[in-house]
Amino acid sequence: MAEKKNQVAAKAATDTKKDDSPRYRLRKRYVSEIVPALMSERGYKNVNEVPKLEKITLNMRLGDIKDNNKSIQLAQAELESICGQKSIVTKAKKSVANFKLRENQPIGVKVTLRGDKMYEFLDKLVSIALPRVRDFRGISGKSFDGRGNYSMGVKEQIIFPEISYEQVEKVRGFDICIVTTAKSDDEAKALLTKMGMPFRN
Repeated sequence: MAEKKNQVAAKAATDTKKDDSPRYRLRKRYVSEIVPALMSERGYKNVNEVPKLEKITLNMRLGDIKDNNKSIQLAQAELESICGQKSIVTKAKKSVANFKLRENQPIGVKVTLRGDKMYEFLDKLVSIALPRVRDFRGISGKSFDGRGNYSMGVKEQIIFPEISYEQVEKVRGFDICIVTTAKSDDEAKALLTKMGMPFRN
């Protein structure tokens, strides 16, 4: 019984830290501000109808260094420092002679974010990384897939504060795919706009 009380107390202390920490401000804002605003504007009758983030996938292509293990490890370390989560190396499913590609050869690095880390990454992308892009004019509002998911590309990993320019072997970008529970692109765009995504159209 005492052990169970200690577990409950520990969980309560963790939740309090999350509420107070600026790391979780987007998750907290989604619950307290964005959900009520979307229910009011779009006429949702139930909280569960409101679209939400499901996962964010980051994919870095490494075709130019597929034979260099050290460079792959460096790129993997950079993506992990940006996300705060371990990445996996993606490998070729079949051999393609024209691309000098062999089956099971490393061709990229991938991370899938869910939960608090997903909200934390999106907050960092919107409030810190994108404003550091040279001549930034906003991102395209037409990169939805028709099912409420949004994809975009980042040309330089150095826009993230975790990456030191002096230690970068090569400036490379990666793809970001934001998966939502929205039933349409319009719903997804409304959700991401509320979360601070700077769409230009």
